[in-house]
Amino acid sequence: ALPLGFEGYTILHLTDLHISRLFPATWAQAVVSRANGLGTDVILVTGDFIDGSFAARQADVEPLRDLTARDGVWAIPGNHEYFFEYAAWMRHLAGLGIRMLPNAHAVLTRGDARLVLAGVTDLSAPGVGHAGPDLSAALAGSPDNVPVILLDHQPKHARRAAARGIALQLSGHTHGGMIAGLDKLVAPANGGFVSGRYEVAGMTLYVSNGTALWPGFALRLGRPSELTRITLRPAP
Repeated sequence: ALPLGFEGYTILHLTDLHISRLFPATWAQAVVSRANGLGTDVILVTGDFIDGSFAARQADVEPLRDLTARDGVWAIPGNHEYFFEYAAWMRHLAGLGIRMLPNAHAVLTRGDARLVLAGVTDLSAPGVGHAGPDLSAALAGSPDNVPVILLDHQPKHARRAAARGIALQLSGHTHGGMIAGLDKLVAPANGGFVSGRYEVAGMTLYVSNGTALWPGFALRLGRPSELTRITLRPAP
């Protein structure tokens, strides 16, 4: 059950920023301004910050330093972080004040009320010699009987998370299928989850359409981009 202190708690979910030549610093600054203007309690980013090398994109991600929320900015890597100098990007994002949760968790508090915020790495990580997603590791040492919000870039394994008792999973990766109707092709590779809210064996899954586009397929039709504001309410 949602602790009383977290009723009405607001989350801004960002994902798939794909900061790149197509979405440079001016675009990143506009996203930051809109995000901060929403005044949410916490900002959660589910990966794919960048498309490009550290040297090429360092200046373009600089506006992210100004993201601010009462309980901070927390994030996980997406598959694209592993395509481009993963270790350098993880260090740099942390240096921008973004608290990364690779197979790790944090505890948010409101008075005596607690909420666990957990994150896992991306499914692509083992292919480049890094640790793959490990929910057990992410939850190790977390308090019992406290609701868990899970950040997982890909929605594919939402049923596994639900089986572990996760309350809410936030994901991206799919870009909502990019084109209305294309979701039928995208769904099988993503566990059937492509866009929006799903109820998965007692867990709520939200799959964002993403805030930007992958430059390799820079097209949207009928699948608008998102800065997603979520308000926590107790289950009826």
